Amino acid sequence: MHNTVQNLVDIRNKINFYLDEHKIDKVPKIIAVSKTFKIEKILPLITYGHKDFGENKVQEAVDKWTEIRSSNHNIQLHLIGKLQTNKVKFAVKIFDYIHSVDNQKLAKKISDEQIKINKKIKIFIQVNIGNEDQKSGTNVDELSSLISYCREINLDVVGLMCIPPMNEDSEIYFEKMKTLNTENNFHELSMGMSSDYLKAVKNNATFLRIGSSIFGERS
Repeated sequence: MHNTVQNLVDIRNKINFYLDEHKIDKVPKIIAVSKTFKIEKILPLITYGHKDFGENKVQEAVDKWTEIRSSNHNIQLHLIGKLQTNKVKFAVKIFDYIHSVDNQKLAKKISDEQIKINKKIKIFIQVNIGNEDQKSGTNVDELSSLISYCREINLDVVGLMCIPPMNEDSEIYFEKMKTLNTENNFHELSMGMSSDYLKAVKNNATFLRIGSSIFGERS
């Protein structure tokens, strides 16, 4: 078994044990964050049958995944990085999920472009849950108006996404996200990375974005 597959299996086993131990019913999906890794490193996971992969740059995703997806129709691609409006038309063509919508201008552009190609992207609204100046995401006090706007323009918003502050206990922020997600009647929640995914599972995350624990450290 290839080491990336073994790593994925080990993570899944840890999650399943945690779910059983804490009597949590919903099994989260693992997004294998393959950004910067070449397709050769990713192929063993595809062969194994893993479906969800994450990229943070549109052009890298187009270059890496266009050919491989033509023969692997079950793959679901997730854009987890910041999306600029001038890249939206390319993003809408290749991605199935966009996790980083945080303003009305971007939301409108996605809506316009997906209408052109008759495609419905699943959308997560990124929340700046730590209220950090340098980080993307809508502020909590502006969240409800952005959700309303996205629904008005017929975007398929499935849940919220966050990247908690570094060097702080992420569980505090995951608890806040769990509450916000419930208040807005969403069923999906994108949070948790290699260092804190079990804390995210504890707080009802349904998509975990795990990179280095599967693929190893990036060079």
